[in-house]
Amino acid sequence: EVQLVESGGGLVQAGGSLRLSCAGSGFTFDDYDIGWFRQAPGKEREGVSGISVRDGSIYYADSVKGRFTISSDNAKNTVYLQMNSLKPEDTAVYYCAAGFRVYYGSSWYEGLDFQSWGQGTQVTVSS
Repeated sequence: EVQLVESGGGLVQAGGSLRLSCAGSGFTFDDYDIGWFRQAPGKEREGVSGISVRDGSIYYADSVKGRFTISSDNAKNTVYLQMNSLKPEDTAVYYCAAGFRVYYGSSWYEGLDFQSWGQGTQVTVSS
């Protein structure tokens, strides 16, 4: 069974940093693309960042470019999202998801057949 568990969320002041972790189990990590999404109350889910563990391709939403960094530790089956210079508008529940690349679309997550989602971790940035 493919399972993902996020951790690392919390409350931080604007300008601060957090590192989220997404630990995977029950699947061969190298075969998947891992993505981070977020959803704030009353807003649509946003694709924040993605990484192809297989070839190292990395993607970011424009809203987080230059502030967030995605990375993977294949030995630990874990993907990280380092979030710096946090803003109040980054407040959301952050989810990671594992998927197979089926095709490349207009966004980094389009064309990914997501097999599993984590339970989410809350990130709150105070002004």
